Amino acid sequence: MRKDHRSECLINLTVEIFGDQWSLLVIRDIIFMNRRHFRELLTKSIEGIASNILADRLQRLVQQRIVVKTQDASHKQKAIYSLTERGIELLPLLMEMVTWGRKCWPASRLRGLAKVLDAGGPKLRAEFMSELRKTHLPGSNAKSGAKPGAKKKVRSRMKATRVSTMHRLQEAYETELARR
Repeated sequence: MRKDHRSECLINLTVEIFGDQWSLLVIRDIIFMNRRHFRELLTKSIEGIASNILADRLQRLVQQRIVVKTQDASHKQKAIYSLTERGIELLPLLMEMVTWGRKCWPASRLRGLAKVLDAGGPKLRAEFMSELRKTHLPGSNAKSGAKPGAKKKVRSRMKATRVSTMHRLQEAYETELARR
């Protein structure tokens, strides 16, 4: 741990990571919108982050092991940002922030995501965290204790009929954005 923290208080240590106005918004876009490339994060955020600020925040999130940066296999000049387990574990915090915000700002026009999150409750949270692990963590089957390939047929049938949690959340968010 660094020696230059204001205090060892856990709230302080967390605020030192996320206490600026951009870090949680970058994480929001990675988690809820699956934006994983610098250009997507830069151009598709509704708040309009500057490129130098985005680069700084991504670098900080990598240093804090919230996200990892790897080379994109589809394009040699692109990097892809993936959540770590530490980053995925921020989902409950973000969900609670959305719920709190919905209560405090009932007139907000961007409420679709909050409605889906509230309606889904703990089950939706668990499903979404599982989806994030599959998307962002290589070898997530090994971490969950499942054998690779186990229940493959069941999963492929489920994928064909079930809309992913991420897709439902993205759809709710984008529908509200379109109404603005």
